Amino acid sequence: MRIDVVGRQFEITDAIRQYAEQKTGKLTKYYDGVQLITVTIKQVSKHHHTMEYDVELVLDVEKHDDFVSHATGADPYAAIDLVSEKGERQLREFKDRLKSH
Repeated sequence: MRIDVVGRQFEITDAIRQYAEQKTGKLTKYYDGVQLITVTIKQVSKHHHTMEYDVELVLDVEKHDDFVSHATGADPYAAIDLVSEKGERQLREFKDRLKSH
């Protein structure tokens, strides 16, 4: 399984890359069919004074369409936390659906 961390209009530091890989690497315990995880972090200025970070998580799962999650936060670490929780919920619900059928 591969984890890609991409920055759009934002420099990805080693600490942010490591944090994103650590948080999203745990998602494989919810479903084994995850093949690729892509985390895209985009820096957006709001009202010329504040910065926000939009984070997109794309989970490439075998035999299913990709799961996509979005989160926004004032801190890239908080946005990564939010988006990984959303991805976790999507994978858990998908696995529950597979079990019930």
